[in-house]
Amino acid sequence: MRFFYRACSAAALALPLLLVGCNILPTTRHLPVPKAPPVVQTATPQELIELLDQRWDAFNTLTATVEISATQTKTAHDTSTATDFPSCRGFIVMQKPKMLRVAGTYFGVKIFDMTSDGSHFTLVMPTKSTAIEGSNMVTQKSDNPLENLRPDFFYDAIVVRGMDPDDEYMMTNDTETVEDAAKKHLYNMPEYVLNVMRAKAGKERQAVRVITFHRDDMLPSDQDIYDNQGNLETQIFYSNYTTFSAGKFPSKVTIKRPQEGIQLVLAVERVEENVSLPDDEFKVTIPAGTKTQQLK
Repeated sequence: MRFFYRACSAAALALPLLLVGCNILPTTRHLPVPKAPPVVQTATPQELIELLDQRWDAFNTLTATVEISATQTKTAHDTSTATDFPSCRGFIVMQKPKMLRVAGTYFGVKIFDMTSDGSHFTLVMPTKSTAIEGSNMVTQKSDNPLENLRPDFFYDAIVVRGMDPDDEYMMTNDTETVEDAAKKHLYNMPEYVLNVMRAKAGKERQAVRVITFHRDDMLPSDQDIYDNQGNLETQIFYSNYTTFSAGKFPSKVTIKRPQEGIQLVLAVERVEENVSLPDDEFKVTIPAGTKTQQLK
């Protein structure tokens, strides 16, 4: 009987320990140790600016063929939904200072054609017999977030522009853990973070952009762009740099617009720079009978 009581006491003591996960018998797991990249380059802030300006100054026109995937996220009350749209084949044409044309086809049928001269844009959707025209600058916020989405963000995302004369900057160092899926390694990637600021009339300096450079190749890895009120407007991520005829260019560009809940992913297939363009490259004609909406 005494043995029985002792056994019960031992069991009563052991049960709470097991329930709370007592480490009486610990287990050991091997965790991946991030490696340093084979090459880590250094640059002064001025040298980093020169690299940025050189890439920006090198092109006057740019054409690209991409696959465009779009996702829209909506949040209402305590629920959030994401809608993935079918991907389409896209064609991008850019010309300095702010000319842009983007067209998309689905199984060979053109589903949209948009052109912008930097101040106004025209978007034609032939399959819907609909067109939208408006200013590149939103003068009156719409309750429909998509109507606040204007072409300038796309132009600024495709190529990281150089510095403007009024820009001020500050560079800091950081480190990011990056996964190399092909080699199944983690890397501690040293980075340079370039904070670009500009003085506003009657106000203190305000953030304009934050550009991050991986120091293995000194190419932009991501860019944050802020609006006139200092709110984060656009996030762009550049990855899988590939050598095209235009030189090194990311083969994947992810563009996020937090305020509209929009994400665009561009799988880049071809990039060319400084090709001759037809005189009417940036003209889009609205077909007769098309319903046209004007945006402010």
